[in-house]
Amino acid sequence: MPTISYRLKTINHQLSSSPPLNACLNYGILLIIMMKASALAHPNIAFIKYWGMIDEDRRLPANDSLSMNIGCLSTRTAVTLDPQLSEDVLVLNGEAVSGTAQKRVQAFMDHIRQQADNPAYTLVESTNNFPIGAGLASSASAFAALALAGSTAFGLNLSEKALSSLARFGSGSACRSIPGGFVEWHTDPETGESYASSIVHPDHWKLIDCIAILSDEHKPVGSEAGMKTAESSPLQQTRVLDAPRRLEACREAILQRDFAALADITELDSNLMHAVMMTSDPPLFYWHPQSLALMKAVRAWRAEGLNAAYTLDAGPNVHVICTQDSMGEILSRLRHFPAVIDVITGLPAGPARLLT
Repeated sequence: MPTISYRLKTINHQLSSSPPLNACLNYGILLIIMMKASALAHPNIAFIKYWGMIDEDRRLPANDSLSMNIGCLSTRTAVTLDPQLSEDVLVLNGEAVSGTAQKRVQAFMDHIRQQADNPAYTLVESTNNFPIGAGLASSASAFAALALAGSTAFGLNLSEKALSSLARFGSGSACRSIPGGFVEWHTDPETGESYASSIVHPDHWKLIDCIAILSDEHKPVGSEAGMKTAESSPLQQTRVLDAPRRLEACREAILQRDFAALADITELDSNLMHAVMMTSDPPLFYWHPQSLALMKAVRAWRAEGLNAAYTLDAGPNVHVICTQDSMGEILSRLRHFPAVIDVITGLPAGPARLLT
């Protein structure tokens, strides 16, 4: 349930006593009911990635995708309805934010206002415990948390499916951060239905995502802007047509806990997405030189017998997926790898949830 707080604002009148509430209103005291809700969500790492939209207005992806929530990383977001505001106010990691980020949040909140039939603007306060805009899916956890906190603050009681469907209007991958564990995003282009659901719970397979941080700087071209050029690549159509095969192979590898199969299909899918990026117009190069060096190293480590596989989102940082028996050696090698400034580890995480 959302928290309800009351704020009384005196309007050109001084009261010498404390009359009943209805008398206060008669004497010019304005009662503003402020609804507030807070939520937490995790980013996710996609094993089978989506890149590009077939319908921008309905936010329908070019292909279905499959991911794992990352437990060590999270976004906490509080949404407070305030009828005195003339626009949504965004506070990110303690700093007031304007411009593109604020407009993106306001456009998303418009979807919630429309569903709730309530025009109130909001104060959105969001904090991350990891770098944003560095290829760590910060927009996924951000809009998943915002979808849950925002809809709750407006009094909506949405199902997980409805929340996931809503979250994609903020960021496509955010729909995968609503359910828990290993998650698949399904889309029906005919009906426009598009949402994510869990295929297995977090404890099904305790893989570890060892994230090698090569840069914590904000990337110059964000994912939302970058994927708008996907169709300009001559490789995009081939990538999309083969996506159902890769998705089925990845799903089966997860269900069977087959690491070798998961590694092969995950690395192939990552390479395909970045090949599309690099052959788009204009080309997008999210890798750094050490990103490629680390990818090659991971393949060599696997040839030695370690259970390790790489994947990269739209950024230079390398997600090294491994099993618990290989984690110690993988972490040691990552921490001594040139240009790695930090390593973050996380197990599969649960769904987005409300906070007290």
